[in-house]
Amino acid sequence: MATELKVQHVTENSFDIARQQLRAACEALNLPSGVYEILKEPARVYVVSIPVKMDSGEVKTFIGYRAQHTDVTGPTKGGIRFHPNVTLDEVKALSMWMTMKCNLVGLPYGGAKGGVVVNPKKLSQRELEQLSRGYIRAIVDAIGPDRDIPAPDVYTNAQVMGWMMDEYSKLAGCCSPGVITGKPLAVGGSLGRNEATARGCVFTVREAAAKLGLDLSQATAIIQGFGNAGSVAARLLNELGVTIVGVSDSQGAVYNPAGLDPYALAEHKAATGSVKGFAGGTDVDGDGLLEMPCDILVPAALENVITAGNAERIQARIVAEAANGPTTPEADEILFRRGVTVIPDILANAGGVTVSYFEWVQNRMHFYWTEEEVNQRLERMMVEAFCKTYEMSREKQVNMRLAAYMVSLDRIAKAMAARGWI
Repeated sequence: MATELKVQHVTENSFDIARQQLRAACEALNLPSGVYEILKEPARVYVVSIPVKMDSGEVKTFIGYRAQHTDVTGPTKGGIRFHPNVTLDEVKALSMWMTMKCNLVGLPYGGAKGGVVVNPKKLSQRELEQLSRGYIRAIVDAIGPDRDIPAPDVYTNAQVMGWMMDEYSKLAGCCSPGVITGKPLAVGGSLGRNEATARGCVFTVREAAAKLGLDLSQATAIIQGFGNAGSVAARLLNELGVTIVGVSDSQGAVYNPAGLDPYALAEHKAATGSVKGFAGGTDVDGDGLLEMPCDILVPAALENVITAGNAERIQARIVAEAANGPTTPEADEILFRRGVTVIPDILANAGGVTVSYFEWVQNRMHFYWTEEEVNQRLERMMVEAFCKTYEMSREKQVNMRLAAYMVSLDRIAKAMAARGWI
């Protein structure tokens, strides 16, 4: 039986938030007004209808989106999510955040994002494949290895990317692995990609802890969202000596101040579909878990979970945003005032797009790196991006999110000037 997917009712508009963050960074850098004017809207937005013949024989139409924010520093890049709450504004916001993320870590990309309004847990494997292929047929003219390169996101995975790459290759008349990243290894995927988002996040947590004088072997962490990024982050933090005291997913949450075994928890979720009911912990309220005592809080689910309503009660010293947009601007101000170090999403979860870039490079040159090489290159880029952001934060006396935007926008504005856009 398909697992019910919890629908989250979000009151904050992600696109409004993204534009607020963009404007604040442009003003802090005193950039020409043309920078904000160009970047405040995606360069291109596609809205498509995707008819799928269901197993019942009925034809059902799904709505899909693709937003390409800017290609000033290179082809656009960004994931595709399958979720019942997908909206056009959300996709536009995520494409803007992808632009900031790519340029923060120095990738030759602009941002993009895609989504389909669907609960994939209610689809059969055949229906999911048909939807994936139909989405690519609908946007085929908008994507390509030198134009726009999709990747996995919420509730899509390597298999979905494999189908999408295959469909594009059929339509293009040649095998084109570089059009999609996050693919299975057998069709040009990169070693290290599956753990890249979490690994990059943990690199930034390690660097932040060093700056704060926090001994990770004595630290505790709570992971909100135990999907791919959250579960891997829990394991990697645990390997650094961090005690995982709380974990949640869309179905429930568990807490144990003495520590949770992330390996046993992952096995429990694989067997039952949720962390709820794990014998090594106590079931607690998922929203309340965010406010429980810990040194490191890793929001690894959806947007707008840390708000003005709960930011005063967050007890963590470090908030590492493995998810996109989990903290509202009002909450950011509260956390900054309280001395909480927020590692913003465009930095904390940039490991995924960084290794996607490595995958694209390997696809283009038909030469593949070892997992050790991938992880070493990832660590170098993540540490460099963290250091630049931290230095900007201290120099300008601003929070880490604004500092990250400023580092990214400085690069983007220079590219705009070089191309004669401003």
